[in-house]
Amino acid sequence: MYVHNVVHIYYRGDERAMLLRIGDKIVDRQKIHHTVDRILELRRNGLSQQEVAGQICVDRTFVSRLEAIGEIRKGGRVALIGFPIKNCQEIYTVARQEGVDFCLVLSNQERLDFVQTKSGVELFNTIMEIIANVHKYDIVIIIGSNMRIKLMETLLDKAVIGMQIGESPISEDKYVNPEDICALIRQLRF
Repeated sequence: MYVHNVVHIYYRGDERAMLLRIGDKIVDRQKIHHTVDRILELRRNGLSQQEVAGQICVDRTFVSRLEAIGEIRKGGRVALIGFPIKNCQEIYTVARQEGVDFCLVLSNQERLDFVQTKSGVELFNTIMEIIANVHKYDIVIIIGSNMRIKLMETLLDKAVIGMQIGESPISEDKYVNPEDICALIRQLRF
């Protein structure tokens, strides 16, 4: 017997909320997102974890664990990977100027050449070497499709900052604003 986990989609003003059935409970995802956003905003405004917990009516440990889930260690070694990028040279230049420790950005043609010029075993080994190398860095910035970002988060199991440039599959080169990359790297460094 097939049981639907999604109960109903409804609209509340302009907000889209999704109700999910979990066991005998119905959970409002929109309410969860709103509460998390409120917690983070209060913390950003200088309230202590205890003060936020009191206002939101949750345990202080919940606030602490929420922050731990999203924490990115600043000042660590940074790697940047992206494809398919239209302005690779600009991104390489910004990465070098901002002290990025490892940078691999490819246009769509470079990506295709990378795959087509290697045998199956050679391609597999090269990809595994890249993943092992990137795993050494504290923070990894991924510029790519939604699917590639999720894949790298799963493979690396560490702080991955995704900059989505389209829905998967992306077959044409995308322009990436170098100023956005520069600002992101500076936020991560300091």
